[in-house]
Amino acid sequence: MKQQVDAYLNRFGLNTYLVITGVLIVLTALILYLMGRIPICECGYVKLWHGNVFSSENSQHLTDWYTFSHIIHGFAFYWFATLLFKRWPLGAWLVLATIVEAGWEILENTDFIINRYRETTISLDYFGDSIINSVFDIIAMVVGFWLARKLPVWFIIALVLIFEITTTYLIRDGLLFNIIMLIYPFEFILEWQNG
Repeated sequence: MKQQVDAYLNRFGLNTYLVITGVLIVLTALILYLMGRIPICECGYVKLWHGNVFSSENSQHLTDWYTFSHIIHGFAFYWFATLLFKRWPLGAWLVLATIVEAGWEILENTDFIINRYRETTISLDYFGDSIINSVFDIIAMVVGFWLARKLPVWFIIALVLIFEITTTYLIRDGLLFNIIMLIYPFEFILEWQNG
């Protein structure tokens, strides 16, 4: 069965998988819209970068401090794909990574996760992502995935460390703290994050 799946996936070219990836991103945006998410920031405009994490505009524009976490997702998804699905073509890895990232974007914008963030993290003004932010989070993951494909492992590890150290220093948050506080929040971390 596994060999049949591998053979089937290898029948398609990279362009086919890129189209599927694009369709998945559009479908995610549609699902988020049907869930009642807003297309853009309620402020009425779209910025390339929004750097204030203690703001209701956080996760509402194209990129923000959490974009770096989504790039790291791409690194991780590429690494897991190389370990778990060695015989699959690159395009199939990308589609699988996009499905996982899109699934997270949908889950992240449910009332359960939004309320969890607001209760256990520094994101008191977090009301979910705008659709444009979620789309760009998925695109950031795709960028991370392609960087992991092209760059040496030592460089990717260095980027992860730079991203995590920088966000920890500047905003007292990052992918690691985000995961910890979402799964099992520690009061001392929350106090430190609140400064």
